[in-house]
Amino acid sequence: MVDKFMKAALKCAEKAAAEGEVPIGAVVVLDGKVISRGHNRRTKRQIATAHAEIEAIEKACKKLKSWRIPECEIYVTLEPCPMCMGAILNARIKKVYFGAYEAKGRSMTAQLAASNLVNHTVEVEGGVMCEECAAVLSSFFSEMRERTKKENCEN
Repeated sequence: MVDKFMKAALKCAEKAAAEGEVPIGAVVVLDGKVISRGHNRRTKRQIATAHAEIEAIEKACKKLKSWRIPECEIYVTLEPCPMCMGAILNARIKKVYFGAYEAKGRSMTAQLAASNLVNHTVEVEGGVMCEECAAVLSSFFSEMRERTKKENCEN
């Protein structure tokens, strides 16, 4: 079941890539069903907070008519950043599943999940379909570097 939901998050990441965004996708799940989806839109919207997790959480909150969604889980293709972990904690989400680990070690996921900052802790399971999630990111950045190299050579 976990792989099924991570595959749904990967589809969201692919949508982000098709839009020229860093391919990160997220889905919020309640009672075994995806209730919201999100993907990175920072470039398109020119908003620093337009991360996949934020979009998916906002949609879930609207759907459930509550800022607290404690029975929900979130699946995201990349380890959440501190801002997204803050949103996850604030929404009282019960569990985070993520795919690829943040390679540059900037996430603080485990520390924030256990911090009880907002009188809530969240379970975290990392490495779900890690290779698939990492491959989407690697491919995107490889293609981006190749395009940039080609553009620089043409000018």
